[in-house]
Amino acid sequence: MMNSRSEDAAAAFEPLRPKLMRVAYRMLGSVADAEDMVQEAFIRWMSADLSEVREPEAFLRRTVTRLCLDQLKSARRRRETYVGPWLPDPVVEEEEEEDVTLPLMLALERLSPLERAAFLLHDVFGLGFEEVAATIQRDPATCRQLAARARTHVRETRPRFYVEKQRGLALAEAFFAASRNGDMKTLGTMLAADVSLHADGGGKRPTATGPVLGFDAVMKLFETLAVLLQKNASKLFRTGFINGLPGFITLEADGELQTTALEIEDGKIAAIYVVRNPDKLRHLH
Repeated sequence: MMNSRSEDAAAAFEPLRPKLMRVAYRMLGSVADAEDMVQEAFIRWMSADLSEVREPEAFLRRTVTRLCLDQLKSARRRRETYVGPWLPDPVVEEEEEEDVTLPLMLALERLSPLERAAFLLHDVFGLGFEEVAATIQRDPATCRQLAARARTHVRETRPRFYVEKQRGLALAEAFFAASRNGDMKTLGTMLAADVSLHADGGGKRPTATGPVLGFDAVMKLFETLAVLLQKNASKLFRTGFINGLPGFITLEADGELQTTALEIEDGKIAAIYVVRNPDKLRHLH
């Protein structure tokens, strides 16, 4: 049984858990790894001398960030041998997330761990560079340089186009219908000329082995899939925002879930992100 001191410590931690998960997930791109880092922070919190902790949230954010920096080293080694395109675990929200969208999370993958931490803590979570410096154990001037370099890399990605919520969800539903019932004419009107498709199966479920690039290649893929899907239909489970992009969850013929997120530019679908790896979908069950 927990004593009163432990009960007080646990009670102080729980309201902060969602915020810590946001930091950990955005650092790692993995829900399971983020949960592990937050739980490890909880264990350390329970054994800490809380009389010396003036700001619990800052203390725990620093702990989680440092744990994530260590975790990123092993995560990068795993991704070097990852089968096919790697996408972050899908996080499904009722409302659109504005701070870190799926394209931005992919851009963050090209940063060093310290650049990623400095950018997220300062540009996304709004911390001053003094606090960033205390968190990642570098001086403030270095943290400014890290964040500036990260910003340069992030700007190199395509700018995000705002899509009104209902318009985005309606387009996701229309895309699901056309891609599943073989209506290639309607599907073609939705796609940008330079559309790309990125499917993450992790070597555990069939996907293209690399990105599918360009209108003709993507259309050809969906023409092939439409034949298979008419025999083994997938079921629309729900629509929503997946890592900030309109999309949907489906139940596929093999009994597994799948998420599809759509990046929309000028009213056209510019990129399609599909997660099929069952390890990345367990939290959705």
